[in-house]
Amino acid sequence: QVQPVESGGGLVQPGGSLRLSCVASGNSYPYYSMAWYRQAPGKQRELVARLTQSANSYYADGVEGRFDITRNNDKNTLTLQMNSLKPEDTAVYYCNAGHYLGTGNYWGQGTQVTVSS
Repeated sequence: QVQPVESGGGLVQPGGSLRLSCVASGNSYPYYSMAWYRQAPGKQRELVARLTQSANSYYADGVEGRFDITRNNDKNTLTLQMNSLKPEDTAVYYCNAGHYLGTGNYWGQGTQVTVSS
């Protein structure tokens, strides 16, 4: 199993950039599909971007072209580069690890991103 831990959240002005990082402890990281989710106040948690163990990527509508998800299997890390941030990107962002066989699904504790002037 793996345990994701996020970092890099904070306050940024509209149009600014922020980079989120996730480190997932454990020795089976390459077998996990990794993803970023977010949850805004009063809303359901939603998928932002996913990068599978076979390097297939997916982005939610509204973030494609602004966000970039990458992973480093040697360092067990996942990053989300967020550019041209908008106030509606404000949320708690969660790192998720899902084993490709469906045998495990793990969440980080979340990191707050606030986009405001």
